[in-house]
Amino acid sequence: MVSNEEDRYLMLSGLQHFQFCKRQWALIHIEQQWEENVKTIEGQHLHEKADQPFMKEKRGNKLVVRAMPVQSRRLRVSGICDVVEFIKDPDGVELFGVDGTYRAYPVEYKRGKPKKGDEDIIQLVAQAMCLEEMLVCHIDRGYLFYNEIKRRVEVPITDELKDQVIRMAEEMHQYYERRHTPKVKTGPFCKNCSLQHVCLPQLMKKRSVKSYIEGRLGE
Repeated sequence: MVSNEEDRYLMLSGLQHFQFCKRQWALIHIEQQWEENVKTIEGQHLHEKADQPFMKEKRGNKLVVRAMPVQSRRLRVSGICDVVEFIKDPDGVELFGVDGTYRAYPVEYKRGKPKKGDEDIIQLVAQAMCLEEMLVCHIDRGYLFYNEIKRRVEVPITDELKDQVIRMAEEMHQYYERRHTPKVKTGPFCKNCSLQHVCLPQLMKKRSVKSYIEGRLGE
């Protein structure tokens, strides 16, 4: 049974949206608006391959767990790790129902290639923080697999990145509790946003969405 506290947890995946654009995050997670485009559909197909709930696969000294549910009380977020690889290690932690001790490494699957921004990295770091809290362990790295280049990129899990995730999660909760959608800040990245028509980035430079809607109703 989910506690009242867990009912107020935000989606871990929202950290990626928040890092990309705070307004995009609010439109999706507060106002519940979403528009699919080619990128989101391709991304869903890629995740379907990785997300096979509760599927475990043993490969020698490696245990691969797909679609692993994770959460963090500190961040007040919950979500799903595409893949968590547990590598047998004498300095690792014990896992329920598995012999030996293991180190955990989150692996997130992405369409396309590595981005200029840190949104993918932030999401991966948040996953690592959830795993650290749940398993009482330390995770020093994770991996991002990019479908376009067909390889994974190693990401160090640093204290600086963890501090950034903590600050972002706190800000997200503040916006969510106030049901506040930040004003738009336009840029070249708006062209790749799945919510560009909902957000109305060019129009918002001059007037609010409320003003726009009221004007249209008055026509």
